[in-house]
Amino acid sequence: MSLFSSIQQANNSLRAAQIGLQVVGQNIANANTPGYAREEVVLTPAPTQKYGNLLLGLGVQVKGIVQKVDRFVDERLRMTTSDRVGAEVREQTYLTLERLVGELTDTDLSTSLTSFFASLNEVVNRPEDLSVRELAVLRGQALSGDINRLASNVQNQRQQLNKEIIQAAHDINRLTEEIRTLNLRITAAEGGDASASDAVGLRDQRYLALANLAELINIKVAEQESGAVAVFVGGEYLVFEGERRAVSTHMVADRGLAIAEMQITETAAPLAATGGKVGGLIAARDTVLAGFLDQWDEFARTLAFEFNKVFSAGQGLTGFDQVTSEFHVNAPDVALDQAGLSYTPQSGTFEVQVVDRHTGLFKTHRIDVDLDGLDRDTTFADLVTALDAIDGISATITSTGNLTIRSDSAASEFAFAADTSGVLAALGINTFFQGTAALDLGVNQVLVDDPAKFAASRGGIGHDADNAIQLAAFADQPLESNHDASILVTYDSVVAEVTQGSTVAQSLAEGFRVFEETLVGQRLAVSGVNLDEEAVRMITLQRTYQATARYIGTLAELLETLVNL
Repeated sequence: MSLFSSIQQANNSLRAAQIGLQVVGQNIANANTPGYAREEVVLTPAPTQKYGNLLLGLGVQVKGIVQKVDRFVDERLRMTTSDRVGAEVREQTYLTLERLVGELTDTDLSTSLTSFFASLNEVVNRPEDLSVRELAVLRGQALSGDINRLASNVQNQRQQLNKEIIQAAHDINRLTEEIRTLNLRITAAEGGDASASDAVGLRDQRYLALANLAELINIKVAEQESGAVAVFVGGEYLVFEGERRAVSTHMVADRGLAIAEMQITETAAPLAATGGKVGGLIAARDTVLAGFLDQWDEFARTLAFEFNKVFSAGQGLTGFDQVTSEFHVNAPDVALDQAGLSYTPQSGTFEVQVVDRHTGLFKTHRIDVDLDGLDRDTTFADLVTALDAIDGISATITSTGNLTIRSDSAASEFAFAADTSGVLAALGINTFFQGTAALDLGVNQVLVDDPAKFAASRGGIGHDADNAIQLAAFADQPLESNHDASILVTYDSVVAEVTQGSTVAQSLAEGFRVFEETLVGQRLAVSGVNLDEEAVRMITLQRTYQATARYIGTLAELLETLVNL
């Protein structure tokens, strides 16, 4: 082995130390850079050289510069990040829903319910006083307004989440395009050989882009031999090598709202978003808030129909000259319980009282409603015919399919009583509430215009307060159609479900946060920069450089000796 070979050996050593120091400096400079993975110089012994019958090494050579990463930990971290972000969206949605419900505040709905039923007790105590009936109507309007407001606020919140989903589609496209571009740059920089020196800066950028994409949607990442990555959502790929597929949204109707559904633009296949911000937004919009709206609609429907069934069996201080049903029937020859009414009547009877205004005497007529499914059930047309046959009133079907009942003479009026069929409530005749959902619930306009028609009596027009007693007790009355739960119990269960859902969502989000922190710690242990370790590595390389320099000095003296011979 010649002195020149020794000089080459020293040169290799200096070069390795110099590159090592440069990598150490790079690590130290990026110690606080988000997404940065620690770099490491891969050293390997240089090829040997034959010297006589000996094989002597030529020192060290730099094989490459690679990132210290654990791909399994990185993949788990991305999955957990998606879970955490999705859980936090649901957590925040529940917290918002709790604020909207406003229970335990001065504006919660239980306060409106209490005030409404308290006003009914005033009607019981002073049935002859028109002002207390006016108050009951006003409190009913306040209650229905609060129910409307909550439904509207929840629907507005769904709309806001919908806008965020649309924006998220644009963000996904931006990130997948960035990843696609980085794939091309990485494969070009690495020469298509993923086992050689890594394109470290570009890989850091791609890691950060993948982490940001994982916050938006649940992804799986597979690195190819070329160094590029493939990104999948469910069974669909978004990025593969240098290609990407865009996502888009299309609108569909759901619960009175046009909602955005995400899909692969190229194939129109739905995007299986179960995690990340998008998965959380979809779950919050379609499960948390939509589920609450379903419950809230059911609560409003139960309140309206069951309260109206009691109310419609009573009489006010004055009777009717004319009344038109709130709901229409498109198929008059079909059984009433199959005619498409929003509320379903049952077999039973109700009474019509035709009253002489001068004498106060009235005649009661019973109308049978047969809906047992046997023989011929009562149709809308049958009902109109039976009503029209009553002496003193006439009944007709309007052009829109509504039922109109009129007095035949100005000297008479009519009222309703003893409805066991629920047909009056189902058609919207002599009712307190109107509407079929939380958004459109209100007080019957007939009562708003004339509170004297508030049906407090059961013994005749302006006779007693027996119906008001039943109405005042309605709040705590078990309802057979509602699994024997009262309306107050139903409201409490809706609120309790929101509270329980919020508690579970918070616990789940906290669990994912803790798990994510654990995985971040595991990644930092592998890929993070430890300044103490880098300082030790720097000193080691410095000493290597110094020793090599001294070795070169010795070789220089030997060469000088040879030259001077």
